[in-house]
Amino acid sequence: MVVYPGGGGGSLGIVPVLVVLGLVLVTAYMVRGLRQAGEEPTASVARLRLALLARPQVQQVLRQLAEEADTTSAKGLADLLDEAVLLLLREEPAWRFGDYQVAAGSEEEVLARFDAWMLEERSKYQETFRHFEGKKQALADYQAQVEPGGRYLVVSLLLADRRLLAPKLPLGRHGLREALLDLAGSSPYTLLAFYLSWTPEKEGEALTEEELVLLYPDLSKL
Repeated sequence: MVVYPGGGGGSLGIVPVLVVLGLVLVTAYMVRGLRQAGEEPTASVARLRLALLARPQVQQVLRQLAEEADTTSAKGLADLLDEAVLLLLREEPAWRFGDYQVAAGSEEEVLARFDAWMLEERSKYQETFRHFEGKKQALADYQAQVEPGGRYLVVSLLLADRRLLAPKLPLGRHGLREALLDLAGSSPYTLLAFYLSWTPEKEGEALTEEELVLLYPDLSKL
């Protein structure tokens, strides 16, 4: 609302225009300030890939964790994340290649990146088992295909979280260990989404080095 000063006439007629202009400028600065504040990252998403020497016991434990996980709640996903990290830390002597990426933004941006990364992971192999939002699917007639020269198992962890995860560290065993521990710091109160995958899924199968390079060209030797 603009209040006209008494007395009328003369140059006072310009006052309402100046008042309105002043209000517009103040509002513009406030909106811009709020917009800039809203652009500060409020969440982050990370993708960690680890290629390790394949052992049937590891594939067995991963399948058991995925089978028993509560994939309908943040607590269930946080527990699955913790157990997966613990398993990988115990297998550190078998680590051979790795990669870690982090991006930050709004929750919407982070979840969009999470979905894109998840689809990229799923496109790399045939899913022989899937447990998503409480629904399990498995290829019952799938038989393990053992190839000569198969040595590697690749485990991928994707996490979207309401924390700003540590930026990418210099790649190496220490950096990946720190990244795993940072991911495990997620809780049911901060976790937005989590995805665990490993390939090959079937016990006894393993990737050759040629297959590893073809499927995951961004992996670095540890």
